[in-house]
Amino acid sequence: MFKKIIKGSRKHSKSDSTDASSRPPRSGNTGSDLNPNLVVNHASRPGQGAPPSTNSSSPMVPPPMSAVEPLPLLRDTPVSERQNLFMRKLQICCFLFDFTDVLKSAREKEIKRQTLLELVDYIQSGSGKITEICQEEMIKMVGINIFRSLPPASHENTGQGASDPEEEEPYLDPTWPHLQIVYELLLRYVVSSDTDTKVAKKYIDHSFILKLLDLFDSEDPREREFLKTILHRIYGKFMVHRPFIRKAINNIFYRFIYETERHSGTGELLEILGSIINGFALPMKEEHKLFLVRALIPLHKPKPIAMYHQQLSYCIIQFVEKDYKLADTVIRGLLKYWPLTNCQKEVLFLGELEEVLEATQSAEFQRCMVPLFRQIARCLNSLHFQVTFKAFFLLNI
Repeated sequence: MFKKIIKGSRKHSKSDSTDASSRPPRSGNTGSDLNPNLVVNHASRPGQGAPPSTNSSSPMVPPPMSAVEPLPLLRDTPVSERQNLFMRKLQICCFLFDFTDVLKSAREKEIKRQTLLELVDYIQSGSGKITEICQEEMIKMVGINIFRSLPPASHENTGQGASDPEEEEPYLDPTWPHLQIVYELLLRYVVSSDTDTKVAKKYIDHSFILKLLDLFDSEDPREREFLKTILHRIYGKFMVHRPFIRKAINNIFYRFIYETERHSGTGELLEILGSIINGFALPMKEEHKLFLVRALIPLHKPKPIAMYHQQLSYCIIQFVEKDYKLADTVIRGLLKYWPLTNCQKEVLFLGELEEVLEATQSAEFQRCMVPLFRQIARCLNSLHFQVTFKAFFLLNI
């Protein structure tokens, strides 16, 4: 009997070891074989079964603040306590205020403004590398401030039809005293040499970029200028996001061309694309040629083209200068969307056509010269003197 019991226990121990070896490995345990006591926690959630850290160099998210109160300056705080103080200052900056009433919460608004300025200076100076959890909380704070419902356009407020965007007074957001500094903070974070893209891309992700692109429809030109600079810097620094950004801009253009015919930030987006196109490698990818045919050339169709024609023309010329074979495609595209009754638009088209022809080689010109000269002949017979003058000038190239 005793021998049977011993024999049975050996079987159990053997089966236990077999079960243990057949279990699938746990995900996310990279490096645990090297140090079994190492516990790796995600920044956004506490570790399960891990004791709370007492190390002051690893800041924890402080409890929410109930009111805006001034805090000590970061430069006057010991280095070991700066990260925790940084987190508390981020919480102050999460408070949102009503700027329609200048006198309302004036003290709190000023405290937030000064705190934002201090954070910008802290990031820009590189006086201390901020931890990953601080970066996560900072991007959350930025999102709370800038991601918002944009006010309706002026023509939507009155219920009247859309007026000429060139004649409208630019809208100035009353929250700009805070918004400007938040954008400055985001820009300094993106361009900082201390910012590790492998960490930052967790928080500046596709969702963040889409929300940033939505803000390009803001009617405040100051905001669009900041957005243009920030998105361009993100495109340059985060190579993994480049195809997604191009595709997202594509979708904005499609909606503008075929649905709304109204978007405040078309010019700024085209400025970014002008720089991107300038960096395209040769031979040009088919994806980029499709972007020219499906998005850039159809942008000649909407009525408010005068608002962004200069930037659009620059993008078009970049394509032709990089690949001369695209000249025929561009010229035929211009002829397809040539205006019939809008003389000012015709003048713009003739000016762009002039630049395209200067970069066109004879073989490409011969392919499209018949429909091109037919259009020039119609322009010569125009009753508008500027159209006629431009057409005559075109023949002298």
